[in-house]
Amino acid sequence: MSRTHTCPGCGRDDRVQAVPAVYLGGRDAVSSRERDRDGDMRTVTRTVTTGLSRALAPMPEPPSYAVGCLGVLAVAVAVGTFLGGALGGKWFEDEPAPAEPVERSGYQLVAPEPPFGAAGPPPDVGFLAWISAFALLAAVLVFTLLYRRKARFTRLTRGRHRAEELWSCGWYCHRCGTVHFEGVPGEDRAPLTLQQFRERVWAHGGYGDLAGEQRAVAALGE
Repeated sequence: MSRTHTCPGCGRDDRVQAVPAVYLGGRDAVSSRERDRDGDMRTVTRTVTTGLSRALAPMPEPPSYAVGCLGVLAVAVAVGTFLGGALGGKWFEDEPAPAEPVERSGYQLVAPEPPFGAAGPPPDVGFLAWISAFALLAAVLVFTLLYRRKARFTRLTRGRHRAEELWSCGWYCHRCGTVHFEGVPGEDRAPLTLQQFRERVWAHGGYGDLAGEQRAVAALGE
């Protein structure tokens, strides 16, 4: 390896590696056999990422969409309560007209009382309509929040290609745990911590503010 790829911190080159190689080397696809909900065995492939690889990422992690589960649950509640109210309260059935008393030969005839145990009027389930409406409103708010998060992340990371141009010129020293740039105009070869390297790269892409929210942390020995 040429002398220009030596670490400016320790002055050695035996453990200096290009940042893209370190980043990709810490992302492994691991397959395992697991049982699904039906009890059948299936092969599941997951990506296992080391802390060092995450610390050297050229862009921030996308926002979490776990709150979407609440939106799906809210939709299920809205549909369930609506169907329960529609079926139990017979919301869409025409109510029978009340029996009118009939005059006949001086006597007033009225409808007989229903026998004991006969079905009476449907229960009042109007509250289910309110529950369904609130659950539907909650689902709309959750999905709106997810959409805005995704749109904001897409807008912030439009300059990813600029960040990757600088990122690809970085070199990581496994002995010192620092990164330095090679052949970048305006950037010296001073060793940088993982956090400093992240701030430089992400700022070059236009999302440097996120470097303070997602700090670069790697375990010792990686």
